[in-house]
Amino acid sequence: MELKNNYNECITNLACSIRKYFELDYKHNTIDYIDRILEERKPKNVVTILFDGMGSNIIDNILPPDSFMIKNRLKKITSVFPATTVAATTSIRTGLNPIESGMLGWYMYFKDIDKTIEVYPECEKGDETKTPLPEVKKIKEKYMKTKTIVDDINEANKYKAYELMPFEFAKYRHFDLDDMLNKIEELCNQDGKKYIYAYDTEPDTVMHIFGTYSSEVKDLIRYRNIMMEKLCNKLEDTVVFIVADHGHVPVENIHLEDYPDLLDCMERDFSLDSRAVNFFIKKGMKERFVKLFNQSFIDDFDLYTIQDVIDSKLFGDGEENEIFRSALGDFLAIAKGNKTINYHKKNVKKSHHAGYTDDEVYVPLIVVKK
Repeated sequence: MELKNNYNECITNLACSIRKYFELDYKHNTIDYIDRILEERKPKNVVTILFDGMGSNIIDNILPPDSFMIKNRLKKITSVFPATTVAATTSIRTGLNPIESGMLGWYMYFKDIDKTIEVYPECEKGDETKTPLPEVKKIKEKYMKTKTIVDDINEANKYKAYELMPFEFAKYRHFDLDDMLNKIEELCNQDGKKYIYAYDTEPDTVMHIFGTYSSEVKDLIRYRNIMMEKLCNKLEDTVVFIVADHGHVPVENIHLEDYPDLLDCMERDFSLDSRAVNFFIKKGMKERFVKLFNQSFIDDFDLYTIQDVIDSKLFGDGEENEIFRSALGDFLAIAKGNKTINYHKKNVKKSHHAGYTDDEVYVPLIVVKK
């Protein structure tokens, strides 16, 4: 298996450089050129702004070469595997790879309750009401390692840290992009060395609905480019990192309900994500499954055994989370073309991620030194 994710220079390593600057322990190597910037500048404020889905190739296709974010992009680095929000945002918030955090994908099979779960909503996969299951929260608290850089900085009580999120549970909640940027500016103007992590759900949400290069997405990214320049021009004694968790690609949808022979091999619904798809196969049907899958999808997906996945360290290196192997199933199919796998025809998106194309794997590392 070719390993595209560079676990010596990915979003996990950026997080480790930030941990190092705030005198926290870190489990992976830092990025040397980021360390030098922080050591030479010694900024009062370090700010990470993450735009969900804003891959490096996407901004190249939408923004002109002299735009603010392109000019300040230090280079492109990789996301973790899979290139999807649950795995990737956990890595940049913690400094852990997915194999360590146990946050492996949007959907995960939890053996303790024998259910496939949507990890962030904490509901059973396919539940249109998105009703959280109390037992899911308990399992996540038991197994997942999600203590953030912000948590660790505040617990050490030497510096301050803030996390700005658009969700009801957030301690520092923002309601739109302008509100998020205003709050960042206010916090940067306060005394004391601090870390600020800010998360924006766009352009990911709009990409899923309207398409990777729709006019709606282009407007969102162009506006963010303008607003990033305005914000950074107001800041002093600050280093700003602008990144993404993953990129996106335009997709065509495959529906497993159209392949009854394949479904007959499956023990339960698939998990992880629609372009990084893991399968649990009924006893005695693995050979049949491989034959049927490759007959239909060999041009668009590479199919691997779970032992292949483990040996390749696809989910990164580090101490293996207790839940890791039981969540993986028997096979993992990784998209290399433009197809995405759904169970039902109602689960249709125009753009998606988690596969293994450059558009999905590479994210911009934009660095603004003020």
